[in-house]
Amino acid sequence: MLTRITQTPGQCGGRPCIRGMRIRVSDILEMLAENVSVSEILEDFPDLELEDIQACLLF
Repeated sequence: MLTRITQTPGQCGGRPCIRGMRIRVSDILEMLAENVSVSEILEDFPDLELEDIQACLLF
């Protein structure tokens, strides 16, 4: 599951991202903390999968 989280120097300042995309783990966690539902996040980011959000929570 955690293999979905990647860190690439020079991409998003080296911060953890989801599957090499420029969607940071911290962004997903902030949205969840602000009570944005998982379904809303998946609608806003069509390239994301439910497993990506679960991986962010594990990370």
